[in-house]
Amino acid sequence: MSGLSTVTSADGTTIAYGKTGSGPAIIVISNVAEDHTGVAGLAAALADHFTVISFDRRGRGASGDPQPYDPAREIDDIAALIDGAGGSAALASGSGACGLALDAAGALGGKVTGLYLYEPPFIVDDSRTPAPADYVEHQQALVEAGRRSEAVEYFMTEMVGVPAEFIPAMKQDPSWDMMAKYAHTYAYDGQILRGLQDGKPLPADRWSIDAPVAVAVGGNGEAFIREGAHALAEVLPNVTVLTLPDQDHSAFWMAPEPVARQVRTFLRG
Repeated sequence: MSGLSTVTSADGTTIAYGKTGSGPAIIVISNVAEDHTGVAGLAAALADHFTVISFDRRGRGASGDPQPYDPAREIDDIAALIDGAGGSAALASGSGACGLALDAAGALGGKVTGLYLYEPPFIVDDSRTPAPADYVEHQQALVEAGRRSEAVEYFMTEMVGVPAEFIPAMKQDPSWDMMAKYAHTYAYDGQILRGLQDGKPLPADRWSIDAPVAVAVGGNGEAFIREGAHALAEVLPNVTVLTLPDQDHSAFWMAPEPVARQVRTFLRG
């Protein structure tokens, strides 16, 4: 994927994207606190069978970030990318980005031909601690105070569940600086995921999606993730719950080849 092109979203924001491969269009949506390079491995693995579009979500990389942030504008961004791809595309996402993928599919109707969701972090019961009620506001306050590294630490300990004693070693990895650079996006994704991580059933009326949906769980994944996957199948009519053997939550980024095979099999047979 050489260089980036741009589209203009409905509010005038520039969205940067890359395109590679050939075949039906699929848009790979990156996760919180990363730009399009975070999903480069999966984009490359899909390129033999799809025209793959990966993009810098607003607030990341070369894309704009007008304020105040509004989650609905991210749906507009995906709509602009789909229009540029010929009018229809499948969506693939992992972890927290699955909320955006579902919201986009619900809003854009027939423009979305299918969804592949890898381990959406929905918390629908007491199998793990729910998200803090003031998560978004706390993240916003940390970033506004210039405490970006603390915002990453808060996300890691309170949302991911990393033990506090592991944080000093994690801070030595170069990826920590990237996450701190994009720390403002924790509040962005937190707004999208509101109502989906409260330890309560998924809302029955948030999405109306006719396109086929695969929600995949790693064979070594956590129990709460599997509960959330089956909960999604209860509120949408066309959901298939898949297992990716011998993988955990990191597979969308660290094991692109088996993820790509599962995407291809589901979307293309």
